[in-house]
Amino acid sequence: MRLVQYGRSEDEWAQLTSVGKEFLIERARMGRTTSYTEFNAALVNRTGAKSFDFDLDSDRAAVGALLGQISEDTAEEIGGLLISALVQYLDTNDAGPGFYALARSKGFAVPASSDDRQLFWAGHVGHVHKYYSRR
Repeated sequence: MRLVQYGRSEDEWAQLTSVGKEFLIERARMGRTTSYTEFNAALVNRTGAKSFDFDLDSDRAAVGALLGQISEDTAEEIGGLLISALVQYLDTNDAGPGFYALARSKGFAVPASSDDRQLFWAGHVGHVHKYYSRR
């Protein structure tokens, strides 16, 4: 089995991507967000894969890459929206910097001020919820 990025096999990465996408769609249909911790726990519970350790830079980067791939895989279906907007820091009301970097790379005008950025993120979450609530 060939290893891919972050020490996960190609098959395991594909499974994590598929299961992560299903989990985020479930959250969107319920009109909810999730935390990185809950997302990680769902991956472990649903796949049996090793947990990502958020104390390690490499594992934080792996989760960011995984969420980026899930967003790429779903963006066309949901009109360019980024489903990774649903994942936020535990006990905060904002997305991680990876969401904003991906949004910029996709051509979204991400505001500079933190208040405006948070409004941008909340609007994105609302649009993702609205899209999936109709499905």
